[in-house]
Amino acid sequence: MSVNSLREYLDLLDTTGWLRTFDQPVSWDLEASAATMLANIRDGPIPVFESIAGLETESKLVGDPYRGPQTRPWDHFASALGLPAGLSGRTYYDRVIDCLNAPQAPRTVASNEAPCKETVRTGNGVDLLSFPWPYIHEGDGGRYSNHHTIVAPDPDTEWGTWSSHRMMIHDSSRASLLLLAGEQVPNRYYYDYEPRGEPMPVAVVIGSEPTVECTADMWIPTGRSEAAFAGGLKNAPVDLVQCETNDLYVPATAELVLEGHVRPDDRLDEGPFGDYFGYMNGPRRSMPVFEVDAITHRHEPRIPFCVEGSGVGYGQNSTSTLRLVAAGPDATVGLRAAGFDVAMAVPWRFTSRTVWVIATDRPYPGYLHELANFIFTTWGMLHIDFFVFVDAAVDPLDPRAVLTAIALEADPDADFHQFGVERMPKVPLNIYQTPDEKGSADVGTSKAKTAKAYIDATTDGDAADTTATTETRKRAQERLVEAGLDAARFDQLDEREEKPQ
Repeated sequence: MSVNSLREYLDLLDTTGWLRTFDQPVSWDLEASAATMLANIRDGPIPVFESIAGLETESKLVGDPYRGPQTRPWDHFASALGLPAGLSGRTYYDRVIDCLNAPQAPRTVASNEAPCKETVRTGNGVDLLSFPWPYIHEGDGGRYSNHHTIVAPDPDTEWGTWSSHRMMIHDSSRASLLLLAGEQVPNRYYYDYEPRGEPMPVAVVIGSEPTVECTADMWIPTGRSEAAFAGGLKNAPVDLVQCETNDLYVPATAELVLEGHVRPDDRLDEGPFGDYFGYMNGPRRSMPVFEVDAITHRHEPRIPFCVEGSGVGYGQNSTSTLRLVAAGPDATVGLRAAGFDVAMAVPWRFTSRTVWVIATDRPYPGYLHELANFIFTTWGMLHIDFFVFVDAAVDPLDPRAVLTAIALEADPDADFHQFGVERMPKVPLNIYQTPDEKGSADVGTSKAKTAKAYIDATTDGDAADTTATTETRKRAQERLVEAGLDAARFDQLDEREEKPQ
């Protein structure tokens, strides 16, 4: 059975030795993030900070709860989804893709049945500063919530749309949201609500169950409900409850919910912030104001946060794991739906937000160019600058296999292709362009060339050779299963298959 809340997920980690509780007081001012960063780098247990120094609060901080083991990043999520232990990465992808192809509509529950309504604060009871929002990096513009799900209206879906945009705390009732045009929720605000002078209702859901965190990180097509795909992942409906002050519905088992609205034609400072590129992203800029109207939460809420940007190429935190375990299977489904023969689309483990590896057959000349053009101009993948294409038989989750393919199959003169033309959709947070070259937050294209490129590391030989190699690998793996090893460890076998006779 899949887990139904962040608390159940943390209990699951605890039973497997992947949770560590800190009873001594820890400061929200850099100390909690420093301890979390060390745990991430050392592949240690997930830290839970029970006591926050200098703040009278019953809240607890949880550092990067969704970060997976370095060698098998999908393991924690597989357990949370109720999948068998020891799955190969390829089998994990296959199982998640099956779930995404069978979405389940959510169900609504009454307020008195929703754990996130154990405490309800409105009016003068609203106080953001009563919670231990962490100051994550030295040099950040302020204290942040950066590990949450944004729920916003969507006229095409009954349950709204889910996404994730970091939030900088300003005072007891206001925060600034990083809303960059080109994504669904920012576009709804900039091109729908603000031109009409209307506030946009929003809920910031903190500490959601794992499948909610997964789907908020996916590129669900416009007009489809993330809530239904979250239900597909857990093979059961996600419970939703209506907000106190607007018509939005939020996950009922969340730890903390901030209800409010994004005010039209109003801005507050946002940033800088140590972002996923591994540098302090700035300069400070103006972003829309989120005004909090109500706060509801569980008793002693657990507040998760993510340590981003701990160095160029840093890939051991919650968002890098979410890229691999959620966005990867989702992108694979999306590319297949668009007509491309993709075996797996996988974020490169060490630069998961900017470089991806795609295992695919190459049915005709020019196919990879068409696929790359589709990817680079699709809104959900605008943040990705670089792709490596390998044969469908190559495991894109295996860095050694990918580097071997590049070394043996990629001709530097013929197989490196740049797409970085002017007017190509931009990466707003990249490091190699000046602010003037990037353009404004309201413009979805760059004024200069970008670094969008791909490497063709697929085999130039005929398809028969690849098929023969695959069959040879499968026979070898079957022999190892006969010797007593678990079929789930191998990429050519399904752990559900019986041992060969």
